[in-house]
Amino acid sequence: MKTYLICSGGLDSVTLAYRLAHEKSLQGIISFDYGQRHKKELFFAKECARALGADYYPIDISAIGKNLSGSSLTDNIDVPDGYYAEDNMKSTVVPNRNAVFLSIAFAIASAKHGDSVAIAVHGGDHFIYADCRENFINAFNAMEQLSLEGQCQLFAPYVSCDKSDIVKDGVKYNVPFTKTWSCYKGGEHHCGRCGTCVERREAFALAGVDDPTIYEDNEFWIEAVKRNKNSKLLK
Repeated sequence: MKTYLICSGGLDSVTLAYRLAHEKSLQGIISFDYGQRHKKELFFAKECARALGADYYPIDISAIGKNLSGSSLTDNIDVPDGYYAEDNMKSTVVPNRNAVFLSIAFAIASAKHGDSVAIAVHGGDHFIYADCRENFINAFNAMEQLSLEGQCQLFAPYVSCDKSDIVKDGVKYNVPFTKTWSCYKGGEHHCGRCGTCVERREAFALAGVDDPTIYEDNEFWIEAVKRNKNSKLLK
């Protein structure tokens, strides 16, 4: 089995990289520069590939990203603070991002005679991002079976999992959590206030795992979680 992983350098995709490496199927890591303000995540994707001895494919689609306007991840719009399941987080949506990433990744995997393309979308993404939902993943996989005549499968093992399950997997596969980047603001350290930082803090807490990440704000996430009535920490 030869798997090509879309890896942002974040906790989810790096954990999946270590899982695939443990299963001896990781062949290559693909990351994308789409003009995101938190471009430093690409450094962590490259370091992950180096640590695991995987081929690394940095893909520059920043020219395309310039035309995907309206997102706080690519435009001059403030990245919102708070919990992911809040309406203001919709400003972080980049139109069709995963569809673009997956199309390119499948083309690369096919050209390299790979068997599968992996992506680390998870259940916590569903509220905001339509292209992280299980129905999208299944439909995209079905499309690629027609496009590539069944050569490559789409592997998304976390699509119905909580992020805390990914943290537990990270412990299982000895992921160096400090060598992952989640924050959308791209500062020197994780801000501790944006949706991805709050989600990261909550995931470690739910998993019962010490979070080694350095945050600029260590308290904000607690209030953000309290405002979200669906958080498992409140149950």
